Amino acid sequence: AMKQIKAFIHHIRSAAVVEALRDAGVTNITLLDVKGTLKPLSEFEQAYSVEVGVAIISEVRVSLVCDDAEVPRITDIIRRAGRIGEGISGWVYVSPVEQALPIGGPA
Repeated sequence: AMKQIKAFIHHIRSAAVVEALRDAGVTNITLLDVKGTLKPLSEFEQAYSVEVGVAIISEVRVSLVCDDAEVPRITDIIRRAGRIGEGISGWVYVSPVEQALPIGGPA
């Protein structure tokens, strides 16, 4: 069986997380710039969203799919490489994947 891992991290930790994952042999990593409500590291990181009505910051969503057995190793890498200071620096979510189908390639 397979799982999807989605991590929401501070923008400034995204390169470190991707590098740590690639060093560990993890491939097919997707990054998406998103806006979220993680605790800002400084006032420079924080912006005010008129639409949402709260302070938001730039975050990165790191997504990948892996075998069940790889989940503990990969989530540990993300949690170590994405951490900043002593507080909570983001979140990692693990979900089941019903199917994984290639686009193109052999039928």
